[in-house]
Amino acid sequence: MKANVVALGLALGVLVGCSSAYGQPSPEFYKNKQIRMIIGHPVGNDYDLAGRFLARYLGKHIPGEPTIIVQNMPAAASIAAANFLYAQAPRDGTVFGSFSRNVPSQALMGQMNVDADPRRFNWLGATSLPARVCVRWATAPVKTPADLFTQEFIVGGAGAGSSLSILPTVFNHVLGTRFRIIQGYKGTTDTVLAMERGEVQGACASYGQFRIYEQLIRDGKLLYLLRAEEMPIPEIPDVPSIFDYAKTSEQRQLMQFIFSSTEFGRPYVMPPDVPHDRVETLRKAFAETLQDPALIAEAARMKMDMTYRQPDRLEQLVASLYSTPPAMIETVKKLVPNLQ
Repeated sequence: MKANVVALGLALGVLVGCSSAYGQPSPEFYKNKQIRMIIGHPVGNDYDLAGRFLARYLGKHIPGEPTIIVQNMPAAASIAAANFLYAQAPRDGTVFGSFSRNVPSQALMGQMNVDADPRRFNWLGATSLPARVCVRWATAPVKTPADLFTQEFIVGGAGAGSSLSILPTVFNHVLGTRFRIIQGYKGTTDTVLAMERGEVQGACASYGQFRIYEQLIRDGKLLYLLRAEEMPIPEIPDVPSIFDYAKTSEQRQLMQFIFSSTEFGRPYVMPPDVPHDRVETLRKAFAETLQDPALIAEAARMKMDMTYRQPDRLEQLVASLYSTPPAMIETVKKLVPNLQ
C-alpha cells in the first residue's frame, strides 16, 4: 500500500511537471525571453518607424518584461511577412508582426501570392487611423485632381500590394484617371527621393508617410494633390477628395470597398493557434502600451499617429469584408486586376 501511494505521488508529480511545461502561465513564459516583431515594410517606412517606436514601450507592459527584437521582412509589399506569420512563424507566442492594411482585402480577392487567411490570425490591435493622399512635386504639370483626367501623371510604385500602387491603379480603373506607375521603388522614402531627382512627378500613400517631409512641404516643393477619403483630413482640410470625381453610385461603392482597408490602420497579429492566454497577455499589453502617458507624449512630439485600434474592431472588419457580395468582388477583380 505504501509503495502504491509513493508511485501515485510520483505519477502526479510527473503530470504536474508536464502541465507546467506545456501550460505555463504567461508571466512566467515571457520572463527572460526574446520576442520577434516582424515588420513587413522597409526601414524608414511609417510601419517601420511606428513598429520600432512601439517596441521600445511594449516590453515593459508584458509580464516578465521580455526583450523585443524587430525584424524587417519587406518583400512583395509585406505579403511575405503576412505569409510568414500565417504559416511559418512559431506559434508559441514569441513572434508577432505587422503587414500592409491591404492584405485582408487582397486575401479575400484571391491574390495569387497571398497564402494567409485573415480570419485565422490572432489580431492584437492596430495603431493609427490613416488617411491616404496623393502628393505632387511642385514642377509637375498636374496641378489639380481634374488635371488627372486629361494629363499623364507619373508616380512611383512598390508592387501591386502597396498603397503606392493601389491608389493610382484604382483611380485609373474606376474613374479613368491617367496615372502612370513606375514600379520598383522600395517605399515612400525612396519615391520622394525619386521626385527630387525628377524621375517621377508624385506619389500616393498614407498621409502619415508624408508628415516627415514638413520642410519640403513648407518650402512649397511637395504639395498635396488629393485625399482618398470622403471625410476631410483635419490637418489639411482644404485638400480635395477624389470621391468628388465619382460620376456614378457604382464608382463610389467600389472605391468605398477597396479603400475600406484604411480602417485597419497599422495592424498587428500573432500567428494562428497561439495559446489563448498568451494572445490575451499580448492584447492587454498592447492596449496598456498605447495608453501609456509617456508613449502618448512622445508620439505627439514626433507627430506620429499611435491611436489605439482594438482587436475586436479588426475582427469585425475582417468579418465584414468576407460578407461582401461575390458580384461586387468580381467587379473589383475586373476593374482592378492587379489587386487580385
